[in-house]
Amino acid sequence: MMVKNIRTNSDWSASTPMIPAQGPRRLALYRSLRGLIESGQMKPGDKLPTTRDISKRFGVSRGAAVAAYEMLVADGFAEARVGAGTYVAEAVPLLQAVPEPKVIEVQEVSAPLPGALGCSTADETTLRIFRMLMNRHLTQPSARHFHYNDPAGSYALRVEVAAYLKAARGVVCEPDQVIMTAGTQQGLDLAVRALLKPGDPVWIEDPCYAAARELFEGTGLSVTPVPVDGEGIDVASGIAARPDAKAVYVTPSHQYPLGVTLSMARRLSLIDWARKANAYIIEDDYDSEFRFAGPPLSALQGIDGEGRVIYLGTFSKTLLPGFRFGYLVVPRHLRERVLTIRRLTDRFPSTLAEDALTEFLRDGHFSAHIKRARKRVKAARDALIETLRCDRLTVTVPEQGLHLVAELDGAEDDVALAGQARAVGFGVKASSPLYHGETIRRGLVIGFSGFAPDVLAEAARRFVSVLQTLPMPDAVDPDRQHLR
Repeated sequence: MMVKNIRTNSDWSASTPMIPAQGPRRLALYRSLRGLIESGQMKPGDKLPTTRDISKRFGVSRGAAVAAYEMLVADGFAEARVGAGTYVAEAVPLLQAVPEPKVIEVQEVSAPLPGALGCSTADETTLRIFRMLMNRHLTQPSARHFHYNDPAGSYALRVEVAAYLKAARGVVCEPDQVIMTAGTQQGLDLAVRALLKPGDPVWIEDPCYAAARELFEGTGLSVTPVPVDGEGIDVASGIAARPDAKAVYVTPSHQYPLGVTLSMARRLSLIDWARKANAYIIEDDYDSEFRFAGPPLSALQGIDGEGRVIYLGTFSKTLLPGFRFGYLVVPRHLRERVLTIRRLTDRFPSTLAEDALTEFLRDGHFSAHIKRARKRVKAARDALIETLRCDRLTVTVPEQGLHLVAELDGAEDDVALAGQARAVGFGVKASSPLYHGETIRRGLVIGFSGFAPDVLAEAARRFVSVLQTLPMPDAVDPDRQHLR
């Protein structure tokens, strides 16, 4: 065993190198001795045992011991003195004692409850086709998979996305204006950083998509909540509150969470304000593919004409969130700025998945998938609405989107009821926390995508049964209409 001042005492009882039974002996001895030095168990100036002694006591070759000592000297932990032996160096950095690290328990991501938001609608046919496409590109990989690519994404994919948006949403764009993103949130972040600086005033809908509001507040923007009514965002209220806003974030096709559609009169008013104020409109068109009665209104971007609208879309709702594919359509004068930010943060999208998605769009699989998904979603919506009929909930049948709002009387506590729902396996969300200002309407936001009609209905039935047993709040309007 080793002890300090070994020049007078060869008893190693205080400091013993620990060498594993197997593995490279030279490295094991070096690491063990270095650890004793760094921890302070062997002090500066202490003499190390001879390599012959080390070799004999620990059953290592003398060559391994010599090599370990040479490494200690080379790294500055020891110094060799001619004719005197090897000593711990005078200036050695000591390790600070650190507390035992906390053991963090890794939580498995649990499956969403029926009624939860953000669940996709991909079916076995869609998954089978994607498996085939991905396997093809893995078996015969393109050369572009082996080097860094365009931060805007594959040009071939952008051609298909631009063509789809023109036909389905009336978006006026060319492929060079499309930037592929890892979902809507990344697109929103890129737009905010390209357009705005901390302190700039912006409008948001009230209530609003929480992740968008958190992004705006987190980047230091001055957020002005603008109320939403049956026609969408109240543009006049926004102008009265903050006419000098630099941007507005809206969900005009299917407002989140209330589900209303921005009227044409409000659309024109919003675009007119943006032109006069030299402001930008960030249009989040997150689930416009799912409309159940009549054609949707064209996107704001398609009626702008002056490059005032930044358009956001995603494949997370139509295909799978796990694909991490969305898109940003930007005016040409903003393109280079957005791409510069993209290069510095995320370089470029997954080329392998891009090629599969390109073929999926080009060969008509996406259109066929949307038709199948729309039927499934509508069936789930209808089953959910039928089950939610009760005197405590007011449900408006949505003609678009993947969620509905079950309104409650103003005296009801929607946060508490959402907790009751989750306790019985119904994954609803309270609407009141989504308001930035005063809560106007309380309700439960319920998704109807990604679950079979009978599964969704059974979860809703359990919640309604519990709801009916709860005491009524003090102030309830007995004349309200419960299902429109």
